[in-house]
Amino acid sequence: MINQYPLWKYLLILAVIVIGSLYALPNLYGDNPAVQVSATRDLKINTQTRDQIIHSLKNAGLSYQSISLEGERLLIRFTDTGDQLRAADVLTEELERGYVVALNLASATPDWLKSINALPMYLGLDLRGGVHFLMEVDMDAAVNQSLERYVGELRSYLRGEKVRYLSLSHAEKGVQILFRNIEIRDQAQQLIRDEYRNLILTELDGDKPGLLVSLSEQEQADTRAFAVQQNITTLRNRVNELGVAEPVIQQQGKDRIVVQLPGVQDTARAKEILGATATLEFRLVDEKHSVQDAIASKRIPAGSRLYRERDGNPVLLKKSVILTGDYITDASSGLEQNSGSPAVFINLDGKGAHLMENATKDNIGNLMAVVFIENKVETRQVNGEAVKTRYKLEEVINIARIRDRLSRRFQITGLDDTRGARDLALLLRAGALAAPIEIIEERTVGPSLGKENIEQGFMSVVIGFVLVLIFMAFYYRVFGLIANIALTLNLILIVAILSMLQATLTLPGIAGMVLVVGMAVDANVLIFERIREELRAGNSIQASINAGYEKALSTIADANITTLIAAVVLFSFGTGPIKGFAVTLSIGILCSMFTAIMGTRALVNLIYGGRQTRKLSI
Repeated sequence: MINQYPLWKYLLILAVIVIGSLYALPNLYGDNPAVQVSATRDLKINTQTRDQIIHSLKNAGLSYQSISLEGERLLIRFTDTGDQLRAADVLTEELERGYVVALNLASATPDWLKSINALPMYLGLDLRGGVHFLMEVDMDAAVNQSLERYVGELRSYLRGEKVRYLSLSHAEKGVQILFRNIEIRDQAQQLIRDEYRNLILTELDGDKPGLLVSLSEQEQADTRAFAVQQNITTLRNRVNELGVAEPVIQQQGKDRIVVQLPGVQDTARAKEILGATATLEFRLVDEKHSVQDAIASKRIPAGSRLYRERDGNPVLLKKSVILTGDYITDASSGLEQNSGSPAVFINLDGKGAHLMENATKDNIGNLMAVVFIENKVETRQVNGEAVKTRYKLEEVINIARIRDRLSRRFQITGLDDTRGARDLALLLRAGALAAPIEIIEERTVGPSLGKENIEQGFMSVVIGFVLVLIFMAFYYRVFGLIANIALTLNLILIVAILSMLQATLTLPGIAGMVLVVGMAVDANVLIFERIREELRAGNSIQASINAGYEKALSTIADANITTLIAAVVLFSFGTGPIKGFAVTLSIGILCSMFTAIMGTRALVNLIYGGRQTRKLSI
């Protein structure tokens, strides 16, 4: 019998409607302004931390909606953004170093929806806002790091040329080298001038003749410019690792970088990862001297440095660095095969593999340490003024005995937990920052086009949708009402899929929705007009309905497939808002084909299928 669906098709459509409605529903609940507190390193979020936060907020006279432990973070929800901002300032001041306090927009979705992973879709900065970071690059540190590299290079170069020097160290304005006599200094000066033509050499007169090696003004400018561009590249890699959709990362002025992250859920983790300047150093352990004797006598053996492991135990390491994180090409986290403890698997480039191989082949049986290094900047209010404190965190995360010659791939263990391993792998994989950066401004931002324009954007969808509903109901009557139901389902499915994919909706995405509404109606118009033509040709009602859907199918498919191809091209070659438009358009096309062809056909079959009727309301 024509115009009848088997039961499974009706059940399939019903299942799609129910699932789509459930996953679209969270978007009706909105967000609450919140403050998020998470811990780094060996600190933990526990009931004591929760009680301290409650006490601090109570003393400050701040009320909150709720405070809850969600995973490894505490989330404090507020009724308005004023209390949220004041609470963030209070907690930043009260909590000890190691806790990250960040602003957030917490979803108000009920727990029963969260239990089935039904979450609202993200809205871009031009709709809901998001997190805005303004970062400042430490230009002086960039120049100093460049000079530090020259310290190692010049030391190796002069030793290779058999030039004896008394000392070679990083001075305030360059690299200072002292010699026994003027003849050796002149020899070294000529060699350095021939090898490093971009350096400025200044003779030093004193008890011992010396040279001051400094960077030219042009090289300092190039180093600063490179530091900003390299940091932008590294930040973009880190944002990609975080999985943020459509981020904005761009330079502002000479030494600042703007980072906008729309729709992020874990701003504390974003803040921690973006601001981290982590790298690694591989050094041999000084096993010839006693670390306890060095501490007791307060005299560190020449050629060694005192470090501490994460548990506080002291250890002596040799000053010479085997390898740094600059040679790492890839890093991934996992579990060590024998012990099952967290580990990071390292891949080196060709030069790094050569350095590691040369160092380990001569030191089989000796201990090698992995040093984790991170530069940080902390800003606190002292007597009403912002005071910046810069400090370097250096800790030994792993000491292992070299059992065999190491080369391109190896692993490091001794990490606290799997999250620490993942974060370290992420930082090493994304690359080290060329210079330390400080987050000098952090805020959640509202719509960039203003509240009025945002309301107009949503109103355009509503007005267009309502006008189409009125026209279809007036012109096609019962069939128009069927089309309206399908059109409503179409929008619900688009929102549901965007929510399930956790995609980011922007103003161009809304434009894509408006376009999809017109395209969905166009498919129904083709079907209904085809049914009218069949009726005018004298065919029966059942045959006309069947012919209308069958004959219009190829035309609808051709029109939608060509538009889908255009959307795929836009997504492939576009960036930012263009991708958002392409994603919404693609999803809308697929949903409109389902609702316009299968959805309306199911309703028509239920109303008219298998029944004797003399007239269609179309």
